[in-house]
Amino acid sequence: MKQPGIFSENQLNEQPDELLMGLIRHGNEAAFEILYQRYSLKMLHYFHKMLGSQEAKAQDFLQDLFVKIIEKAHLFNPEKKFSTWLYTLAGNMCKNEYRSMQVRRILTHSDEWEQLCGKDPSPEVLMDQQQFEDSLDKALRALEPIHREVFVLRYQQELSIREISQIVQCAEGTVKSRIFYALKKLSARLCVYHGLIKD
Repeated sequence: MKQPGIFSENQLNEQPDELLMGLIRHGNEAAFEILYQRYSLKMLHYFHKMLGSQEAKAQDFLQDLFVKIIEKAHLFNPEKKFSTWLYTLAGNMCKNEYRSMQVRRILTHSDEWEQLCGKDPSPEVLMDQQQFEDSLDKALRALEPIHREVFVLRYQQELSIREISQIVQCAEGTVKSRIFYALKKLSARLCVYHGLIKD
């Protein structure tokens, strides 16, 4: 690996994440800034979904995550994929948050969903993307954390089953099972949007 400080700014921008982590380990601030630019929005979205759409908390967790990247740079194995390591760190932060708050499953009022699902979907409802996003966020919060996590990683962060398996540290078959369960639960809660949530 080349030593820190010999890359120009343009050259640094072209380097893979794993090499940048090696430079960060040696205190290269420019490499850190590039990784931040590459992943900050993705990770903010991830925390937003995983922490109940709480914007301020998501921002706090994002900053804490990148502090951890600096503090734990020596623990990163450059032979592994950086994004997998990053999502593992972020997932562990969320799990610690659930434990510290003694989070129980958030249940949506059943009568509210019965009223919603008892109505025929109107064109106005189906075309209201913001309403759909709000309903999806609410339905995600009602899932168990392990099911919410795999759904977010698969469909919103667009990671592969193999990557998710490495992040959550369980077999690929288990990941698929959790995704299937999450989709079924979401489909039931979002029945007014039938056809927009697919297996």
